Amino acid sequence: MDNGIISLTYDGRVALSFRLAVPQSPDKVWKVITQREFFEAWFPADVEFDLTPGADLLFKVTPEQIKRYGLPAGHVTRGTVISVRPNHIFEYLWDAETLHWELVPDGTGGCWLTLTHTMEEEESAYAHAAGWHAGLEVVAAQLDGREVDWSPWDRADELAPLYQKSA
Repeated sequence: MDNGIISLTYDGRVALSFRLAVPQSPDKVWKVITQREFFEAWFPADVEFDLTPGADLLFKVTPEQIKRYGLPAGHVTRGTVISVRPNHIFEYLWDAETLHWELVPDGTGGCWLTLTHTMEEEESAYAHAAGWHAGLEVVAAQLDGREVDWSPWDRADELAPLYQKSA
């Protein structure tokens, strides 16, 4: 997995992208990024995805977010599913930010998994980068059948220095 790339979009927003080569098929990866039994281990909110374009989403705060960031227990943000192409694209709004997951076969039975998180401010991209990196490490472990015996929250804290903006 790369360490993520931060770039400007055509409309002046900021995109944070990660690309991960996985030896598993797109259908197996799809399950890990869309099914609750998998993503609740690495996704940074409590949400049940409705894989229907136009569906409303509720992103609820997790106990870990309450503890680490002091978010109120009832904190909820909203989103909307933009696009669903099973085993290929899953895109949705999370508040005003866009998350775009893409799976592309690599010709060997595996695929490339790309996450692009688009937001308004560059500082937000740096703030989110370590968390997505840590979460994708959990995704890779799940796909490989390895036990996840670490906290992605603690791992994000360890990775944070990699994603500090240079002056």
